[in-house]
This record gives sequence, structure tokens and C-alpha cells, in this order.
Amino acid sequence: MISVFLAQLAKERRNPLLIIVFIAASIGVTLIFTGGTQSPESISIFSEEDHAQAIEEKWERLLNEGDENNLHFVTTTPEEAKEDVQQGRSDLAVRLFENDYQLIKSSNIPTVPYVDQHVRKVFEKEAFISTAVEQSEDPEGLRAEITTKLDDPPMEMEVASLAGDELSNYDMGTQLMFAFTLLIAMFIIGFRVNNIMKDKVYGLWDRMILSPVSKTGMYTAYITYACFIGFVQTMSAILIFKYVLNYDVGERLGLLIVIIAFFTFSMVSIATLFTGIVKNPEQFYAIYPSVIPIIPLISGAYMMPGTLNNPVLTFIGDLFPVSHAMDAIINVVIYDANWQEIIQPLVLMTLIGVVAMGIGVNLVERRTY
Repeated sequence: MISVFLAQLAKERRNPLLIIVFIAASIGVTLIFTGGTQSPESISIFSEEDHAQAIEEKWERLLNEGDENNLHFVTTTPEEAKEDVQQGRSDLAVRLFENDYQLIKSSNIPTVPYVDQHVRKVFEKEAFISTAVEQSEDPEGLRAEITTKLDDPPMEMEVASLAGDELSNYDMGTQLMFAFTLLIAMFIIGFRVNNIMKDKVYGLWDRMILSPVSKTGMYTAYITYACFIGFVQTMSAILIFKYVLNYDVGERLGLLIVIIAFFTFSMVSIATLFTGIVKNPEQFYAIYPSVIPIIPLISGAYMMPGTLNNPVLTFIGDLFPVSHAMDAIINVVIYDANWQEIIQPLVLMTLIGVVAMGIGVNLVERRTY
């Protein structure tokens, strides 16, 4: 077993380009989609109404009030705002009306609902104040009083976790960072598990069977090596994010390592199942890369928690380890969960891994090449 493992590792040392490319890809994709989430994101706003300047000044001030969000709204011309969205320089822009707004977007990227939630909150608040002011004999006085009460309310409500700690602000950029890192890991894991089929097709297994290595040892070596490479690639990317790019990955790095280890084993099992289903390595390369990008999508890895509520998609997503790994990671990184609070995702990933591995190895062993 060890000799087969070392032989696979020697192949990687001779040609480490693929691992380096995958690590760079996970970092690059994350920076592209979350670069604006780690720092205040600039959102263009504009109006095309008759009194556009007054509308823009009013809503720019209201939208930028407070510092609890990570957004900064800037007034631009309609032509510039629309062109930036069309050319991909901006994720979206906001078209303002007197008492309403419209999002100008090119696609439903994860930042869109985040921006929409904030803008809607501001408009609803202003609508409430305006309705009350219109019915008052002293509109200016009432508005000033309401504003004062909102800024300094007579009674405040504090929201805390079950342990009594202050709740952490949800960081969508952190979620996307882990989602893209796991996605890239799924690719490298699958390609390394496919070495089983490649070596069988090319006759290498027939020669190794004549050696003292048992068939169980050969399977164990290939699977262990795929787990090792997937784990190293994922942890390398996470450590680069933490210590080089200063991303927030929480304070419980030990728990993260455990979660990644469970995810790696479970995903190796899924890749083994794919290997047993397809007929040859070429078919694997055609089907696996086409299916894998869909899994994080239906698992809700790219969306705010609670956004994906379709029961069918949720059921399908729960059949894969990405959903459970993301639940555990988010709980640890953002909500500072402990061991007891992530036991369920770990158990589910283990169950998926054991079942998929058993079926996958059985299918691979029965297939003739």
C-alpha cells in the first residue's frame, strides 16, 4: 500500500503544475467574486426623473446612513451606471424613483440579494416616516422627533446567541471563499480518484497484482492518496486566505481542519461512485466536470442561509457532502460553534462517505476493461 501511495506522490512531485493551478484558481475565483465583499462595496445610484438631483441627494444620504452594512452608495450618471453593469465593471446599480427603486443587474450574483435587502429596508423605513409626517400638523417637528427616537430609542433590544454572546455579523465573502475552495477541491479529488480507472485501463493494475501488494491495499493507497491531495490543496488555499490575504476564517482552525478532513473523505467517496458508474476515463472527464459545479449551487453554498427553500433541491443537495461541510464551516467560522454543535454535519458526511465508497468500490471492481 505504501509503495503505491508513494508512487502516486512521485507523479505529483514530477508534475505539480495541476495542484498549483487549482490552488491559484480557488484563490483567483474567490478574489473576483468576493473582493468587494471584504471591503465596502461601491454601488452606483442614479435617477432619470424630472427632479433627479433632489431624488439622488435624498436617497444617497439615507442609503449611506449608519455603518452596520458594508456598502457605499455613490451618485453617477445613468449612462455610466448602466454601462458599468453591462461591461461587468459593477455587479449592479440602483435606479431611484421618488418612493421606489429598481435594481439594474446583469446576473443574480450573491451580492444582489444582500444589496436589495439593505435598499428595501431604507425605503420601507422612509415610507413609514413619510406616512406619519403627512398626517401631522407639524411635519418637520414630527420628522425630527421620529428621527431622534430612532437614533436614541427609549428602549433597546439586544440580540445574543444562546450562549449569551453577541451575534457575529454575517460575512457573505467568507462563505463564498469556502464555497469556491471546496468546489476546486472537488475537481482535484475527482481527477485523482480517476487514476484508479486510468491505471486499470492501461494495464498497470494487472502488473501490480503480480506483486505482493493486495487488491485491498491498492484501493486503499489510491483512495488515501486522493484524500491526502484534496486535504492538502484545500488547507493550503485556506491558510493562504488567512495569513496572506487576511480573510476571516475564525479562531478555531483545529475544528476547520477536522471538517475539511471529513469533507475530503466524503468527496473522495462520491468521486469513487462516479468512477464506478462511468465506463472509461474519458467518459469520467466528460461527465464529472459537468456535474460537480451544479452541486454547490443546489446545496445553497453560494447563497445567504435560508435563501434556498425548495424541498426538492434541498433534498438533492443534502445527498452530497458540500451542504453539510458548509453548514459546519459557517457555524465554526461565523458563529464560533464548538465540537458538539458540528457533530451532526460530521456524522452525515461520514454516512455519505461510507455508503458512496461501498457502492463505488463494488462497481469499480465489477467493471471489466
